[in-house]
Amino acid sequence: MARHDTRPRTADEALARLVDGNARFVAGRARFPTVRKEVLAGLAKQQRPYATILGCSDSRVPPELVFDAGFGELFIVRVAGNVVSPEVVGTLQYAGVHLETPLFVVLGHEGCGAVAAALAAIRHGARERSRIERLLQNITPGLDSLPTRLTGEALMRAAVEANVRWSMHQLLETPEARMRAAEGVMKLVGAVFEFRTGRVRFLP
Repeated sequence: MARHDTRPRTADEALARLVDGNARFVAGRARFPTVRKEVLAGLAKQQRPYATILGCSDSRVPPELVFDAGFGELFIVRVAGNVVSPEVVGTLQYAGVHLETPLFVVLGHEGCGAVAAALAAIRHGARERSRIERLLQNITPGLDSLPTRLTGEALMRAAVEANVRWSMHQLLETPEARMRAAEGVMKLVGAVFEFRTGRVRFLP
């Protein structure tokens, strides 16, 4: 039976599947599937992803690969710095209302360039092109409370986590998220991809 036919029924089951998939990826046992024509034909009729992921556009962090997921299993939104915008919220709302994915994940990654640029703007007054500046304005509010004593790698690690939590905060503030959370049918978690190990670290 194709993996997309055994869709997890709850957010906890969906999260367990992501954790298992990442464990296979880290251990070098990823199953990156070759999809048969009949499977693709079935997917052409409908999609039933079990998780929705808001991730960064970074070419080194493809969610399908790091979670060892097959066709039709993950609904993915990718934008630099995994920032939240009206378009992103609308896409996530579609996933919740029409695809009924029980699990939503904000996936950041180590050394995020967008987060580094936002830090440079905050701490050193660095400037970017106008449209990049607008992107960074979606990140900087989440970095305001970082301890001033942090520098170097410790600062970047804290900033990446803070940016993930900022995106989560913005999503949880939407009326739709509040309603679905109150109904107990949605779970939102944050995570960070680690390049040195390939592990996805879920935030507490």
